[in-house]
Amino acid sequence: MLRLDHLAVSAATLEDGAAWVEMALGVPLAGGGKHPQMGTHNRLLSLGDLYLEVIATDPASARPAHPRWFDLDHFQGAARLTNWICRTDDLDAALAKAPSGTGAATDLARGDYRWRFAVPDTGKLPFDNCFPALIQWQGDLHPARTLRDHGIRLARLEITHPDAPALQNALTSLADPRLHIQLGPYRSLRATFDTPHGPRVLT
Repeated sequence: MLRLDHLAVSAATLEDGAAWVEMALGVPLAGGGKHPQMGTHNRLLSLGDLYLEVIATDPASARPAHPRWFDLDHFQGAARLTNWICRTDDLDAALAKAPSGTGAATDLARGDYRWRFAVPDTGKLPFDNCFPALIQWQGDLHPARTLRDHGIRLARLEITHPDAPALQNALTSLADPRLHIQLGPYRSLRATFDTPHGPRVLT
């Protein structure tokens, strides 16, 4: 079974991404950390039962020998919502049912956090990055339970793709009323949030 875990906003720089999200949602982000194995760093925001991550290439880290996750090696343009991540209690079993190219289970850590993550060989996930990245947390520690809660909640996540029926079929183990897979000529991600300032949207 898959469950929504977090959303990823990619940016050319961490500062640009954090500023964009803070302006859009009206709340400050918490400090995150570095991922030396991926050459990236992040900042985080609680969404109650899940969280939002702003992620970018870390200029202070060595370039990894493999492609960075979330296709960050090819990221260009303004900060935007690029990926969504689902958690599972059995990553190996989830990968056995996932589309080809979802990735290989990789052990990762940041500070006290430990997790296994499916990292695609190309850095890019199936369905033009519209299929979720898969994660299995190790232990009870999870960012959503440690971050300051500013009252931001995900109300709706819309995934649009030209092959929406196949994408929906690949996600039969995920049931979340906030998720909406829809047919469209182009791929896109759009998240609507309930905030203390009213509804806000990230795309």
